[in-house]
Amino acid sequence: MPLRILDHLEEWLITFLIGAATLLIFVAVLHRYGMDLSVRWGWDPLYDWLFAINLSWAQELCIYMFVWMAKFGAAYGVRTGIHVGVDVLINQLPERWRRKLVLFGLGAGALFTGLVGTFGATFVWHMAHTDATSPDLEVPAWIPYLAIPLGSYLMCFRFLQVAWAFFWTGELPVHEQAKVEGLDDEIEHDQAAGLPEAVLVGESVALTVDREHILGPGGRHRRHGGQAKPSGHKGSQGERT
Repeated sequence: MPLRILDHLEEWLITFLIGAATLLIFVAVLHRYGMDLSVRWGWDPLYDWLFAINLSWAQELCIYMFVWMAKFGAAYGVRTGIHVGVDVLINQLPERWRRKLVLFGLGAGALFTGLVGTFGATFVWHMAHTDATSPDLEVPAWIPYLAIPLGSYLMCFRFLQVAWAFFWTGELPVHEQAKVEGLDDEIEHDQAAGLPEAVLVGESVALTVDREHILGPGGRHRRHGGQAKPSGHKGSQGERT
């Protein structure tokens, strides 16, 4: 249960940061172009209104949000197997050696991220005892830098989590590009409720291809020679009913 709560918090944080940063950048760009157009077209009231809105801090905040998103997104990638890995040689080895090398790689990842988190925590601790602030937001500088120890320690925990699961099950997390989170639960709920099963987009395309292969491009039946039979053809006497 605590791990599931941590997983959801991780996903919600990444989703919020992506959405908020995108919205903030969009508003800042509209504000900038609105001021430019108001000067060019002589709309003084609009320019005065936009000038009173100070968005000079938007760029700095977006940078910090993307840094936090990248650090926690990296930990999410370890948990779900999104990170790219070259395992062609390892998969050709005997299972005993493959198992050892995979555990060594996961342990090295945990060691590296743990060291980064420790050095980052030391750096943030010393910075918290200074008066350093960010240039535009003017918040204590140690707050944005918290992303380094928090994200690195979470990534270290994910490496250890994956290594523990692989040690006992021999399986690694694999990211499926066509998989949609929560879709399986929704399908099971619909089946339990007796609702008709929905046809997914990929399944719909596959069914369409199969239909065209059987009936032809125009939906007409094919003869044995592969040519489509005209829809108005009545066939031979033996074919009539």
